[in-house]
Amino acid sequence: MIAARLDRTDWLILKEMQSEGRITNVELARRVGISAPPCLRRVRALEEAGIVSGYCAVLDEKKAGFDVTAFAMVGLQSQSEADLVAFEDRVRNWSIVRECFMLSGEIDFILKCVAPDLGAFQDFIINELTAAPNVDAVKTSLAIRRSKFASGVPIEDEQVAG
Repeated sequence: MIAARLDRTDWLILKEMQSEGRITNVELARRVGISAPPCLRRVRALEEAGIVSGYCAVLDEKKAGFDVTAFAMVGLQSQSEADLVAFEDRVRNWSIVRECFMLSGEIDFILKCVAPDLGAFQDFIINELTAAPNVDAVKTSLAIRRSKFASGVPIEDEQVAG
């Protein structure tokens, strides 16, 4: 199943699942206007196609004791494929890094980091990130506040219109 083959019901299922990941199949089926068995088949097909790639709980960082959210912009000395992959492999082992994106332009990677306090973030920058092989430059910015959070993808009304 690919995005071009998703019908209105698939998009409705995805929209509901994105907004409420713990929804029961019976409630999901009711909301999208089909019975439970075909709804479950569709959900499983969306999972098998990799469109739904997993489920997780969204935590409030501050309430969980992680007061610092920061971004690290990383420039590497070499952008050979082997060096890029090696850096990505290293990033996967740093639990403080919650998201990592390779970028085009002046910065090679941007890392979203979540730490219990400023000292823990600074220790990571000094002892791990800047000390990592092939890291040439690191610039950091502390997040003051989150103005928006939306997981998943934007499912527009046109996609679910019938």
